[in-house]
Amino acid sequence: MDDVTDKAGAVRSGEELDVIALHTWLKQNIDNIHGKPNITQYSGGASNWTYCLEYDNTSLILRRAPAGTKAKGAHNMKREYELQKALKPVYPYVPEMLTFCEDDAVLGTDFYVMEKLVGIIPRKHMPKGVALTPERTSQWCKNVIDCLIQLHQVDIQKTGLSKLAKGEGYVERQISGWSQRYQNAKTWNVPSAKYVMRWLEQNMPAKETICLTHNDFRFDNLVLDPHDYTQVTGVLDWELATLGDPLMDLGNSLAYWVEADDDFLAQSTRRQPTHLPGMFRRKEVVDYYLSQNKLECDDFTFYEVYGLFRLAAIVQQIYYRYHHGQTTNPAFKRFWVFVHYLLWRSKKAIKRRGK
Repeated sequence: MDDVTDKAGAVRSGEELDVIALHTWLKQNIDNIHGKPNITQYSGGASNWTYCLEYDNTSLILRRAPAGTKAKGAHNMKREYELQKALKPVYPYVPEMLTFCEDDAVLGTDFYVMEKLVGIIPRKHMPKGVALTPERTSQWCKNVIDCLIQLHQVDIQKTGLSKLAKGEGYVERQISGWSQRYQNAKTWNVPSAKYVMRWLEQNMPAKETICLTHNDFRFDNLVLDPHDYTQVTGVLDWELATLGDPLMDLGNSLAYWVEADDDFLAQSTRRQPTHLPGMFRRKEVVDYYLSQNKLECDDFTFYEVYGLFRLAAIVQQIYYRYHHGQTTNPAFKRFWVFVHYLLWRSKKAIKRRGK
């Protein structure tokens, strides 16, 4: 099944690693690595940079912050490393953490190294070698949602993660925080988003539940068993994880969820295979999640709009770096169009609610 497993590609121009400095440091901090590393890079991430280090006897994954101006509190590699290390004993989908480096002399930034999880990463298109059926895809979809529910049910006291973030007051902080981040990253070619920001501020739910949230839980951050694509074996990219509201986490995930009959703009931005026959529609995801997690929510609109607006702010922050020459990744060139689209979707959801 090696032909369906996910593989890294060539390192992007300007994002190369100092191989000699890195190898020297790794030999001192990880036991039993042989040879010199062959370094490749994963193309899926638009935030932290992720590399595969292929040694003669093992494969490792390295995560580091990108170059350029970063949002305050973003790209905290030590926090990401320590969170996963604490979570691993109670949430088996987390990769094993191997070592953390805060010596800027090695790569010019903090980074950490973890085990490589070998499997299928479900990106825009599933590998051709995977035999898909609507029935198995439906089960896969349930398993993915169950994986998110399992995360939301982690006992944060037992894991020592109860002090990871403030917790209470999360909803208000998210609305004000993402509104400010959007305004700070605004360029001339995107909307002001004042209508959406104002609506979110005026429609915050009175009740919030606090649990461990991933905040970037989507299909292309999952690893699947190469012999059975319905089974999730890993959850990746914990950069944005925090103590937050589970319904807001679900709203974040659904912002990426493109259905088979969505409009052409949605289809053009699809980056995960939620269009496949057998996949749940967004409303079905919400209904299944609520029933399995025993949560009540009479109206999901706030969480839907929040997820769309938050994604617009994230996309705009990435585009801001491209716009100002802090990254040359051509994939970011037209992200401003995506920002327009996400804000239009937000307004459409608000108007559909009729308030």
